[in-house]
Amino acid sequence: MAPCDRSFGWVVGPTYDLADKVFRECSYLAARRIQNHVISIKDGEKRILLRNLAGGVSEIKAKSADNPTSLLGEGLDWTIVDEAARLKPAIWESHLSQRLIDKRGWALLISTPRGKGLFYDLYRRGQSDDPDYESWNAPSWVNPHLDRDLIERERDRLPDRVFRQEFGGEFVEGAGQVFRNVRECATGDWQEPVTQTTYYAGLDLAKTEDYTVLIIVNRDREVVFMDRFHRIDWEQQVQRIIAATERYRVQSMVVDSTGKGEPVFEALRRAGARATAYPFTARSKAALVDNLSLMLEKKIITLPKPSLAPELIDELESFQYSTTDSGNIRTGAPSGYHDDAAIALALAAWELRESKPQCTVASVPIMIYSSEGWH
Repeated sequence: MAPCDRSFGWVVGPTYDLADKVFRECSYLAARRIQNHVISIKDGEKRILLRNLAGGVSEIKAKSADNPTSLLGEGLDWTIVDEAARLKPAIWESHLSQRLIDKRGWALLISTPRGKGLFYDLYRRGQSDDPDYESWNAPSWVNPHLDRDLIERERDRLPDRVFRQEFGGEFVEGAGQVFRNVRECATGDWQEPVTQTTYYAGLDLAKTEDYTVLIIVNRDREVVFMDRFHRIDWEQQVQRIIAATERYRVQSMVVDSTGKGEPVFEALRRAGARATAYPFTARSKAALVDNLSLMLEKKIITLPKPSLAPELIDELESFQYSTTDSGNIRTGAPSGYHDDAAIALALAAWELRESKPQCTVASVPIMIYSSEGWH
């Protein structure tokens, strides 16, 4: 609304879902608080035109950072980035900050901290003597609109490092992350099948919005193969999965058979796959995640290099603790993100868990009675 002939800016979310959420809030506030200044609100284009205080036109567009090509070309007067701690550094450095140079524009980055990455570095510049940067921090308990007693109850429910990050607004290394040492374990390469090696697979199924992901590991806990795809019919998915598991002679494939995955699991069994169902409940998922978390903590699993499987590495690093509306602690991807590859890896790693019971073959004497007596 600042007086000028023309103003053009973006409100950016790390994913389309988050960008859409921010746009809806902007649209609601424009229509409710400054409706006399609204020229148009175009939901399909994620675009709002306003008449500013000088009579000029100001334009707001919502943008998603998960489509970098849409962030090219235009000079900006300003940009606001929501959940900035989830922004990939390359997006800020090579796309958003570059758009501000021509018009000497400004940026406002808003976020709950998430470890010590780009957002932390920018925050520290605001705490230094750099005249171009300012930064602020406010824990939840100083907000007069929040109930201090409810916040203190969350302190008892959450791990300390998670509470300090989510409610204290602190930059805590690894806070909220379920899986640690991800980059340290990501040193491997894809491998062709070896005859003398035993292979295990994990399969997380999806059909439309999410991804179907198949991950194969060998007996040395090395990820040797990954296939990730979506928007493919179930029949084609089954054929693609069978082809990969037969090539590696997979001994056992653990499949998320919950909900839509159940008919595909049955189709895989009929096609000859050595598939084992793993229905998801709160308890079974926790056991699955804990097992993979322990392997990464101990560094006894080898992941592919980040350049080979960027989606897998990103999902593992984004996988986090959160609190449900009912107050229970859950694990999974943040809103707007995927966790299919992380779950597929956890399913594959389940067959290689250290506490897995071992079968023992024993000789047992059996007495048989016939017409000739006992033998």
